[in-house]
Amino acid sequence: MTTTEWALLAEAHTALLDVVKGVKADDWNRPTPCSEWTVAQVLQHAVGDQLGFAAAITGGEGPSWNPFAPTGEPIEDPVAFTAAALDAAAAAWATVAEDAAEVPVPVPPNTLDAVTGVGACALDAAVHAWDIAVATGQPQPLSQWAAGEIITAAKQIVEPLRAWGAYAPVVEGPAGDQVAELLRYLGRDPQWAA
Repeated sequence: MTTTEWALLAEAHTALLDVVKGVKADDWNRPTPCSEWTVAQVLQHAVGDQLGFAAAITGGEGPSWNPFAPTGEPIEDPVAFTAAALDAAAAAWATVAEDAAEVPVPVPPNTLDAVTGVGACALDAAVHAWDIAVATGQPQPLSQWAAGEIITAAKQIVEPLRAWGAYAPVVEGPAGDQVAELLRYLGRDPQWAA
């Protein structure tokens, strides 16, 4: 079996898990940059997407809920809930060779090269880590390096998804800060505050 180390995915997963650990009990219903969703809903979406990537690669079961219609119901143990999904996604990606030309993924076009695919998976974890962090008053968790790597993948997958409403239009702003550029490309205002 191939075991591939994906530094970008590891950083994105750490960002999401660390932010979830910092959410206080009364923060789960707070608004987020995903204007239709609360913190709990963003987490359910992010976890569901990680399970979706794992299932696409392994052929196993995906989430038992629709990640695009999260309920926001209380999660008994949010850290364990998140860690299990991140572990599943990381284990699935560890079986994918870095030079794989076609990896099944749960986003259009449903196959991507390994580097772009892992970037898409990292994008989902990292950006929703940012959403949860800013919604709950935590420091933004993304490194300049990770944001720069993720934007490369984003530019290959986001436009078709934007047409379906998965991402808001690009927010204009100055170049130079990789995190801010990534957030603006994904339709987020880097200065958003609850």
